[in-house]
Amino acid sequence: MEHRTTVILLLLAVVVAALPAPSHGWGVDGHIIVCQIAQGRLSDAATKAVNDLLPSDASGNLSSLCSWADKVRFRYHWSAPLHFIDTPDNLCTYNYDRDCKDEEGVKDRCVAGAINNYTSQLLTYAPSSSSSSGQYNLTEALLFLSHFIGDVHQPLHVGFSSDRGGNTIDVHWYRRKTVLHHVWDVNIIETAEKDYYDKGTDEFVDALNKNITGEWSGKVQGWEECSKNLTACPDIYASEGITAACDWAYKNVTEDSTLSDDYFDSRLPVVNLRLAQGGVRLAATLNRIFGQKAK
Repeated sequence: MEHRTTVILLLLAVVVAALPAPSHGWGVDGHIIVCQIAQGRLSDAATKAVNDLLPSDASGNLSSLCSWADKVRFRYHWSAPLHFIDTPDNLCTYNYDRDCKDEEGVKDRCVAGAINNYTSQLLTYAPSSSSSSGQYNLTEALLFLSHFIGDVHQPLHVGFSSDRGGNTIDVHWYRRKTVLHHVWDVNIIETAEKDYYDKGTDEFVDALNKNITGEWSGKVQGWEECSKNLTACPDIYASEGITAACDWAYKNVTEDSTLSDDYFDSRLPVVNLRLAQGGVRLAATLNRIFGQKAK
């Protein structure tokens, strides 16, 4: 009986290992990259506020908790729809009033609505109030906002309704079976780290920061800006996302496609750009939030 149980457990382990990992947003490394870029661009006031709001065991390192929102999805069931936006198939456009809702049609329950909500919560911060303003848990608001600004920059987090942002499109990433969404969450980043960045996320961040201050330097101010004097601009980021999804993520991909060097080489620059934009915009948003509190 013991031998039979051991065999069953081993078979289950093999089956589980063969299944594609669940897709929640940029993978852990993607969120680390976005938050490391952001933390290096924070103003003094924003740095002080972020350090004040982070738990003491984070040692002032925002990136160490940038995947927290994925880890609590099963505890905070209500938060699941806040990681993405579903748009009408093949329109390749985003409209907040049309698209920002959950599966039950409840308005504002999407990643753009969540960014607006947690930005508003953080605007209640005052140094004397520390992690709580009385009405809100501002530590959680900071972690949610940091995560969701990362998510909205992953192109398939603003994807088509019928395939749930590529989650139901089976593909092979080289020889491994997965889904298209997971390719963009994890596989492209992991392959880039394996091929180009031996030291992992730190080296990846260094490369992106060099582009931010070099090749992309003329565009950075435009990335940081918010129209109509808004504190956060998720509609801009979401509109860019569905465009990138149509132009790059979905393009020339069908059920059971094998995606390898051609796909990787042509899509990695898109991933690099979106990670960099996410980090720059997270910093700009936090600087606006906490800069207002410093006046």
